[in-house]
Amino acid sequence: MKKLSKKAILFLVVVTIINYLPIILTVVYSFNSSKISSVWGGTSIVWYKQLFNDNDLRRSLINSLIVALFSCSFAVIIGTSAALAMRKTKLFFDNMISYFSTLPIMIPEIILGMAFLAVFSFFKMPFGFITLIIAHTSFCIPYIFMLVRSRLIGMDPSYEEAAKDLGASSYETFRDIIVPYILPGILSGVLLSFAMSFDDVVISIFTTGPTVNTLAIKIYTKMKTGVTPEINALATVILLISVICIFLFEIINKKSTNKTQTRY
Repeated sequence: MKKLSKKAILFLVVVTIINYLPIILTVVYSFNSSKISSVWGGTSIVWYKQLFNDNDLRRSLINSLIVALFSCSFAVIIGTSAALAMRKTKLFFDNMISYFSTLPIMIPEIILGMAFLAVFSFFKMPFGFITLIIAHTSFCIPYIFMLVRSRLIGMDPSYEEAAKDLGASSYETFRDIIVPYILPGILSGVLLSFAMSFDDVVISIFTTGPTVNTLAIKIYTKMKTGVTPEINALATVILLISVICIFLFEIINKKSTNKTQTRY
């Protein structure tokens, strides 16, 4: 058992190094003063200054945030409503509906992007923010739907029954019982769908217009000429924001769980 434990620990260390070494190198070389990423020229923050002075990247970042925020907002409304609606129904094709609702995240992105391109072209829709938001919303909905539905499936019906026995109305039961219970699932789905929307490249290329560039597309086009320290600096900033979001989510999730346990 001891030998097995040592092997398991060694395997975990190796896998961790393989996974996180590229991220660590990206962060380290973002402070490289040399224009060539593979050559260390000393420590400097010049690339961060250049990054924040780059109007194209700033505009692309704002575009990505707008698309991700609108997509997540619409996905929360549609996905949560669908999960709540299916909770009240007991139809023989419920499983089939659940399966089809996950298709946007199962279909290869290039196929989904081509499908959106064909549909938008058929309806002669101008490519830009609207088409991007529609496309991103479609593959964000399944994340919200699955996580909220899993929370609802695990919810004890006696909570609602007890609230109604105590005189709570349907709205009060929904506000005070159901919403706090499914909130961790909603927040998890929002963070996951936001990340998927923010870094999407393939579908965005098919559905964007000539005047709208997202950050992921901008980085992809810059990568064709080679990785520059400015890209490393941008990746580091995004990584920092992601870590902050994860910590905030953990704090919110912990508080929500504690309130739910205390309440019930």
